[in-house]
Amino acid sequence: QVQLVESGGGLVQAGGSLRLSCAASGRTFSTYAVGWFRQAPGKEREFVAGRSRSGAAATYYANSVKGRFSISRDTTKNTVYLQMNSLKPDDTAVYYCAASEPPLRIGVADYDYWGQGTQVTVSS
Repeated sequence: QVQLVESGGGLVQAGGSLRLSCAASGRTFSTYAVGWFRQAPGKEREFVAGRSRSGAAATYYANSVKGRFSISRDTTKNTVYLQMNSLKPDDTAVYYCAASEPPLRIGVADYDYWGQGTQVTVSS
């Protein structure tokens, strides 16, 4: 069992930056692939970024965030980060951290464990 808790959301102006954190507890987190997803009002939850289990270091990004967002993980802290730069109003959503058995995948249904989400609001 893995428990995930996101933090770091907030209100930011367009062009600004935020760093989201996802702290994990429970079973060995480093063996899991991790992903960040987001859900805007009235829209389906969508994949944003993912990283494979520790030691493999593969990453994957949605086209909408490629070049602006970066996912990383600190195994010593059991924490995954999402650095978000050059934020746009379209990035406004609740952001969720998720974990799954490897390999890295991008489907919502592929992930077994989810955090409660953190709100990101980007003003124009």
